[in-house]
Amino acid sequence: MKRAHLATRRNGQIANGGILRAFAAILLAFTVIFAVSVDEASAQSYRFGRIDVEGNTRIETGTILSYAGINPGDSVSAGQLNTAYQNILGSGLFESVAVEPRGGTLVISVQEYPTINRISIEGNQRLKDEILVPLIQSQPRRVYSPNVAAADAQVIVDAYQEAGRLAATVNPVIIKRSNNRVDLVFEVNEGRVIEVERISFVGNRDFSDRRLRRVLDSKQAGLFRTLVQRDTFIGDRIQFDRQVLTDFYRSRGYVDFQIMSVASEFSRERNAFFVTFTVQEGQKFSYGNISASSDLPEIDVAAYQSAIRLRPGQTYSPVDIDNTIARLERLAVQQDLDFIRVDPRVTRDDRNLLLNIDFALVRGPRIFVERIDIEGNATTLDRVIRRQFTAVEGDPFNPREIREAASRIEALGYFSSANVTPRAGSSPDQVIVDVDVEEQPTGSLGFGATYSTSSGFGLTFNFSERNFLGRGQTLGFDVAAGAGTGTYGFSFREPAFLGRNVAYFFNISYSTTDSANDTSYSTTVGNITTGFEFPLNEFARMGVNTFGRYTDLYSVPADSSDILQREATRGAEWTMGLGYDLTYRTLRTGLDPDSGVLLRWSQDFAGIAGDVSYVKSELLAVAETKVLNGEVTLRAIVEGGALNSLDGSSDSRIVDRFSLNGKMRGFEYYGLGPRDNAAGNEDALGGNYFAVAKFEAEFPLGLPEEYGIHGGVFVDVGSVWGLDDVNGTGLVDDAFSLRSVAGVSLFWDTPLGPLRFNYSKAIKKEDYDLEREFELTISTRF
Repeated sequence: MKRAHLATRRNGQIANGGILRAFAAILLAFTVIFAVSVDEASAQSYRFGRIDVEGNTRIETGTILSYAGINPGDSVSAGQLNTAYQNILGSGLFESVAVEPRGGTLVISVQEYPTINRISIEGNQRLKDEILVPLIQSQPRRVYSPNVAAADAQVIVDAYQEAGRLAATVNPVIIKRSNNRVDLVFEVNEGRVIEVERISFVGNRDFSDRRLRRVLDSKQAGLFRTLVQRDTFIGDRIQFDRQVLTDFYRSRGYVDFQIMSVASEFSRERNAFFVTFTVQEGQKFSYGNISASSDLPEIDVAAYQSAIRLRPGQTYSPVDIDNTIARLERLAVQQDLDFIRVDPRVTRDDRNLLLNIDFALVRGPRIFVERIDIEGNATTLDRVIRRQFTAVEGDPFNPREIREAASRIEALGYFSSANVTPRAGSSPDQVIVDVDVEEQPTGSLGFGATYSTSSGFGLTFNFSERNFLGRGQTLGFDVAAGAGTGTYGFSFREPAFLGRNVAYFFNISYSTTDSANDTSYSTTVGNITTGFEFPLNEFARMGVNTFGRYTDLYSVPADSSDILQREATRGAEWTMGLGYDLTYRTLRTGLDPDSGVLLRWSQDFAGIAGDVSYVKSELLAVAETKVLNGEVTLRAIVEGGALNSLDGSSDSRIVDRFSLNGKMRGFEYYGLGPRDNAAGNEDALGGNYFAVAKFEAEFPLGLPEEYGIHGGVFVDVGSVWGLDDVNGTGLVDDAFSLRSVAGVSLFWDTPLGPLRFNYSKAIKKEDYDLEREFELTISTRF
């Protein structure tokens, strides 16, 4: 039994093996047959005696055949037919394509994209068609392309995102018309403006959040969120804020400052952003030892050492280093030493928080500027951009000078972007400087209303163009009319006269008053001034001018001062003269970003021709500093002036004398100074001399920064005195009599300008002085 069972089992295995071998043979046969069929299909070829193109109306048949790449009589495979189909469809000219062999004829059928009949943008309320239409590439009477339309939709979305509307969507839709035409409509869903609700900082120890927010270009949404657009969230603006925040810290000695991260988070309602800057301030460093050195025999190190303005103990700033490098390299050029470069070598003294700087003068590579290529300036002339470079073609190449030129081009304000990049020239010792700019509007036209507590309401019109005819010239015209007053002005300025670093200016002004500003008489004053202004050094400028002046005093009431009545009988007078002014400014531009001074001295010499001759001298001195880590601003202002007759032939008139209008707070217009108390209306007379000193402080009030409100206190001390004619009655006191006033201020940064509300109280005054306790003005920026 056991042997029979084994035999049966062996027979079964043999039978199963035979079935498997038969199945494998059948499978192999099918595989071979299939492979042969595929190879035959792949190897199939066509030969067409004729190629017909159907359906094209605008596109030439030859153009389609060039895309197909097939000629009559050629042997063509199925793969080549598919390639021809893909090439024709990929041209973007056709909505559909068919390639069909019909015996000995190849038929290519196409359906062309329609022509755009009209383009419209719907749903756009915030950004008008005038802004969006120039951005898109699709044009009427051109072939419609879905890819181009999609790209145009994205461009419109990008424009809305730059305006803070991150949720904006744009859908391109076509409406079919007759004759294979379509209307292209961009349906816009603007979404809501995404504002910056809060800007905060983490890791800042020495500067408060309030102080740092003032540095940034982005602002928190505040009271004027519908007018102020810097509170909208824009990603590129955040990138700019990173740079200005870094510059702020580095310029104050924080050499190790870093921005670790910037987090931008949506609010829960997804209608605002919360922006958080995480910073690492590091330590504040000052200068230690400052020296100049060189291994070059032609370098007189002592001369360069004396040219360094930095002193030990001053706070470190990269701007100081750059200015020093520029000064030393200019000195080398003046000594006819080319290719001299200054390499600042810094040694840290972490224990004493000092940086020892050695300005090493070394020989740089012999590389020359081959040429300067300028692109993107459709309006601005090339020479306006070229004069920002100190180097010209053929001069030694200096990377620092190129960077400075790029900064000067950006500072012009004519361009929204300006990129200056060097690249290799035609030989290893040549460099080509590429300048790529994008222009922006430079003109403004304004209509407005004004209010002053002295002259009431008024209307204004002004026009200005900062890049007139693309020449870099400034042109301005303004008109202001109020209660009994009218002022008209025209100005022109050429910043580079004859291509030199000399500015030419021409100004005309004409003003009239008719019993205005607390006076009972009328005046007419006209001025024409023309002259030149040029730099003396990096902080000082000088101007020289010639002027013509017309004055008239009339309609003086019979009950007014005898002095004014006698001055009115002289009628209209005119004079011509020469003048000059000297200005020294380190405020906002000096070595210390938190402190600086402004000094200005000017004199006018009238009498070259005309009816009157005099010397008029004026002085302005401003000193400002920030304390308590920049939270509080302290400012001192001193002004003075003197009017002296040259030949004594004529007395001064009220239209030429000084007043303290706008120079001393707490008093009415013509509210202090010499006054004829014998006259019925007690008209003020002004004075030949004035002096005033003002001391003020600005500080935060603890209100949210986005309100733009901060406070201040001030004390003013001054006087105006001195007359040529005192009427001989003894009732005119023209002696020096000091006045003083103290007050508080409220500053409000509004879209209309920085407003200032003053409440003041006179501490010392004369009985006949006229006080003004409350005053609303535009805050002065020096």
